[in-house]
Amino acid sequence: MAGDDTVAAHSQSISKHYTVHYPDHAPRAGDPHYVDFNAFHRRTKATAKCFIGDHRSDFTECAGGLELHHAHVEFSLQNGVDLVWLERDYPGISDPAHVGAWVESGDNLQWLCEFHHRGHGGVHVASASDYEAEKFVRGLIT
Repeated sequence: MAGDDTVAAHSQSISKHYTVHYPDHAPRAGDPHYVDFNAFHRRTKATAKCFIGDHRSDFTECAGGLELHHAHVEFSLQNGVDLVWLERDYPGISDPAHVGAWVESGDNLQWLCEFHHRGHGGVHVASASDYEAEKFVRGLIT
C-alpha cells in the first residue's frame, strides 16, 4: 500500500441495537436433555480448553474460567429452528423429537473462556464478523 492511502491504526467504539424474537420455550431447569449437557460437561471438563485459544494455539488473551457455549443453536431458540435449514448442515436432525437432544450434545457445544463467551470479546457480545476476526487478529476487542 502506498503511504498516502494508508489509514492509520485506530480504535473505534461500536454499538449495536436490535431485537431478538425468541420462540416459546420451556425453562431450562425442566429440559429433559439438560442431563446430556451436564454429562458432556463432566466428561470433557478435565481436558477442556477455550476454543479460541486452542484455535490460535495461544491462550494469552483468554481470561476467566471455562464455560460451555451452545455453538450453533441456543437452548432458547430450538423451538424456532427451521429443520430443513438445520438438516443441511447437520444431517439427521430433521426430526423435531431429536432437536433438543442435539442442542445439548457435543455437536452443538464448545468450551470458551469467560472473555470469549460473555466478555467484551465474547460470542454473546461481539458481532459475528468481529468475533470471527478475533480468531486471527490479536487484541481486536477490548
